[in-house]
Amino acid sequence: MNAVPMPLRFQIGARTLASIQRQLVRVPLTLDEALEGRLPVLPPLDRSAHGYQITSLPEDRLEAMAFAAGGMIAFVRQRYTRRYTDLTTSYDAWLDTMSSNARSSLKRKAKKVATVSGGQLDIRRFRTPDEMTAFHDVARRISMRTYQEKLLGDGLPDDSAFLRSMYQLAAADSVRGWLLYIAGEPAAYLYCPINAGVVRYDHVGHDPAFSDLSPGGVLHLEAMRDLFGAGLSRFDFTEGDGQHKRQFSTGGVDCLDMLLLRASLANRLTTMALGTFDRTAAFGKRTVEKLGLQQLAKKIRRS
Repeated sequence: MNAVPMPLRFQIGARTLASIQRQLVRVPLTLDEALEGRLPVLPPLDRSAHGYQITSLPEDRLEAMAFAAGGMIAFVRQRYTRRYTDLTTSYDAWLDTMSSNARSSLKRKAKKVATVSGGQLDIRRFRTPDEMTAFHDVARRISMRTYQEKLLGDGLPDDSAFLRSMYQLAAADSVRGWLLYIAGEPAAYLYCPINAGVVRYDHVGHDPAFSDLSPGGVLHLEAMRDLFGAGLSRFDFTEGDGQHKRQFSTGGVDCLDMLLLRASLANRLTTMALGTFDRTAAFGKRTVEKLGLQQLAKKIRRS
């Protein structure tokens, strides 16, 4: 693997305040690898590389990974539960794993969207190469308006490598796309590749003009309806955590993302700065939660 430039962000929510660029080799663990507790094999570093970025390492493997790195600087960037949904049951059985309040809330949101759309949900499904062409055209227009793309640079890609991969997956029947229209307007998209029966939560977004209708949650609920009974094993929510993932998942494994950096003075100073910033941000988050100002803070971060 070649090292690529990666920004180590000083970030609060979706807003990046500053970043330090490092040449890193990304070493992501799959859901199966995380569940099995595997240590990843670290490829050799070329001379220009500063180190590795490891994602979804099982938390109980931290010390072993740091020891295996042989004196490199080990720095944890975030901890989370990598969540998944068991797709080998039924849609109704999955709904029954949620609280009655959660189920009622989802039904109310879906009904509200349907009412605005003339009485029925307008969900459009895509899987063949031609269908994915139509999906990508509309989903990109939604993505350009999302905070994920504007603030994080993490929207639905449109480069040639992504498109080539999308068409290859579609030709192998290994990708799904969904669009939600509200009152005839495209409101939300979901893009999920499939590998060995595992559906990956890769790209998602919604037009902020429809935020009050919770279009992302409504679309995902209908996507899950399609996936149950389709001979698939799991829905992988990938790295990071959040209320939506907690509500829809049926299991998870405690993971962390970490850096392994060469033991240079510049890298030591970098991790010291990141650590100080992360601790300060965590203290601020606890203070906001204690004062009940979460919604105000969310609006400020995304403004």
